[in-house]
Amino acid sequence: MEQGMTAAPRRRPPARAAWASTVAAGALALAALLAVPGTAQARTPPDQLIIGMSMNNLLSLDPAAATGNDVVEIAANLYDYLVELDPDDLTRVMPGLAERWEIAPDGRTITLTLREGVVFHSGNAVTAEDAAWSLRRVLKLNLALATAWKSYGFSAANVGDLIHANDARTLVIRLPRATDPKLVLYTLATSVSAVVIDRQTVLAHEKNGDLGHAWLTTRAAGSGAFRLDEWRAKDVLLMSRFERYWRGAPPLRRVVMRHMTESQALRLMIERGDIDVATGMSVPDIQALRGTPGLHTESVQRGTLYYAAVSAKSGPFADRRVRQALRSLIDYQGINTTIMPNYGVLHQRPVQRGLAATLPEPGYTLDVAGARQLLAEAGYPQSFKTTIRVLAESPFINIATSLQATLARAGIEAAILPGTGNQVYGAMRERKFDIIVGRGGGGAEPHPHSSLRALVYNPDNRDEARLTNFQGWRTSFYSPGLNARIEQAVTLVDPQAQTAMYQDIQREYDQEVGAIFPISQMQDTVVLADDLRNYRGHPAVTTRYRDVHKQR
Repeated sequence: MEQGMTAAPRRRPPARAAWASTVAAGALALAALLAVPGTAQARTPPDQLIIGMSMNNLLSLDPAAATGNDVVEIAANLYDYLVELDPDDLTRVMPGLAERWEIAPDGRTITLTLREGVVFHSGNAVTAEDAAWSLRRVLKLNLALATAWKSYGFSAANVGDLIHANDARTLVIRLPRATDPKLVLYTLATSVSAVVIDRQTVLAHEKNGDLGHAWLTTRAAGSGAFRLDEWRAKDVLLMSRFERYWRGAPPLRRVVMRHMTESQALRLMIERGDIDVATGMSVPDIQALRGTPGLHTESVQRGTLYYAAVSAKSGPFADRRVRQALRSLIDYQGINTTIMPNYGVLHQRPVQRGLAATLPEPGYTLDVAGARQLLAEAGYPQSFKTTIRVLAESPFINIATSLQATLARAGIEAAILPGTGNQVYGAMRERKFDIIVGRGGGGAEPHPHSSLRALVYNPDNRDEARLTNFQGWRTSFYSPGLNARIEQAVTLVDPQAQTAMYQDIQREYDQEVGAIFPISQMQDTVVLADDLRNYRGHPAVTTRYRDVHKQR
């Protein structure tokens, strides 16, 4: 039996004043702060955190549908999770809303005990029924974030029987089939789908049986350290501290996230003190700021992978030899040397670095002659045309440009189609693309299944299956043998046998030449003002601001 240790809530001095800001007041404050772009600010306000970031891939705030890394960090501050992962050791599960938990001896039931006295931003009490409803809602809506739970065997039909509240504080999760219960805990700690939602508030805004989906797309109903004031897509997101937060009111009064995609603009703003945190900057600008008085950089390795993916549904890339040729036409070393510093580190496996099951690098290199031979064997001795869809920002567009050049050396004419997150990943979700340069692959959970589920697993290759959050399904790569091995590996109790099977899966994936080619494992580098305290980038992307403050 595994049991979580109880952690006493952190105590703070009494709140300075009751929370009373409104959306209008927040907007006015932001306007006053940022109204004149040409006017240098000596420093940001001492009780506000101003973050410059790209919101191109921030499409929804609904925990049932919100995909991408950016929304994870937002959700981690607007909502509470039942459990959390230690940023120093991702395999260590820590209490969140659940002060303790137990795993049944057969590994098929997890019972979590919620702490008392927690309230949502609305003032409603947080109960185990809210937690059960939040998880059931994900399966009932069956949107993007249902994927992980469906991979464990949950469905809209069975979730009502399997996830329920015994009483106001006791949440019971019964697993529909054998799986590694540690992995389920990791999902509870990292997936946006696992946040606890204010059931009463959301259902008050339900329309036509949508369980509040339309309302939650641009709003939040949580119990986190901050409450949402306003989100204007590709503009700004405003949060204010929640004075009744169960760990104690945060030191920061407000968090302002500004949509900024130009690296030079981010550099200018962080240099002159208009923002406290700059994310997504280009390598030259990050390097130029190293050693700048009042600033420093921090890097965090994440489990997410940068990759090139092809559609194996039809056309040239349905042929294994053409996929193998493309694998030989990626300049892995050049990309990681010239483009990826501060963004990622060389990695060519579908399982993230740092796990016992991860095999050593296969050592793929650029091999134009070998690729030409494979293309000729596949019936493409002459040039063919294709397209590369890619986000119009660094480092994606730079990787795409490198790939375009190396494909041309083998006679493949590739047109680059830059776009927004919705345009690029939307085409991938609709399975209407040739090549995509993207980033993904799970990896927030420190377990091989997390990456394989996202990148390789495809239990139903039909278009109507709509397994849109399985990137393996998006590529139409279908291997019944690999699917069976992935399903079996996650149930193995013997750690050595499980590790060996995960290594076999990686070898088999290489031999079958899957449709996703990992290039680099994500390294998130941010530039920070020196006066920030307790800002800690989380490897699982659940970076929290509840303890952040400024020392001036």
